[in-house]
Amino acid sequence: MHIVITRPKEDSLFLIDSLKKLGHTVTHLPVIKIEELKTEKINFYNYKAVIFTSSNAIKFLNVDKFDSKIKCYCVGKATEFKAKEVGFINTYSSEGTVDSLIELIIRSFENKSGKLLYLSSEFVSKDLDIDLINAGFSVDRISNYTTSPIEKIDKSTLDFFIKKSPDVIFVYSSKSAKNLFNLINKYSLLNVVTQSNLMCISEKVLLVLKQIKWKKVFVFSPGEEEFLLNKIR
Repeated sequence: MHIVITRPKEDSLFLIDSLKKLGHTVTHLPVIKIEELKTEKINFYNYKAVIFTSSNAIKFLNVDKFDSKIKCYCVGKATEFKAKEVGFINTYSSEGTVDSLIELIIRSFENKSGKLLYLSSEFVSKDLDIDLINAGFSVDRISNYTTSPIEKIDKSTLDFFIKKSPDVIFVYSSKSAKNLFNLINKYSLLNVVTQSNLMCISEKVLLVLKQIKWKKVFVFSPGEEEFLLNKIR
């Protein structure tokens, strides 16, 4: 199958590699770009645990004092791998969703033992910190990166996209969905995607793209990508 991944490259490497090993043709078509936000130096010794819902937050760490043994909660295996790469050794990984990460923290972290640090994008689909505060935890949230739309598709990618219509397109955020919609219209790709199956990470994301006529639409959780492909063969 021809599969299109719209996520930024750093968040997609494991999935792209896995799909290629299964024999699929994969086009990486990022629709948003990641940009650093300047923050003050962070002292991990002020916290008992740190939370990452994206490897991008790890990429842009601005650390004054680094405690490699601090509890490090990650939204999935790819984020956990990045955390280990930069030196975290006491890592915990959830099943790939923010809800499962919240459940993991509530199960394994004593809410009276100290403050949590949540490093995130400027824009998030779910307020993890608010949910944890409502559950009795003390949380500081710092946004150290943001996202902006990519407004052009390079010629070689566009030519291949048109020549070989995608069987599946994966979309991971509302911002990505909005910009994908804009790019489809900008490059007159509506007829190209008519026979494509749309995979969205939530109903909220799907809502943005429902006005396009897709072959089929699916809602998935991270980690289910390969399983869903078997359903549409």
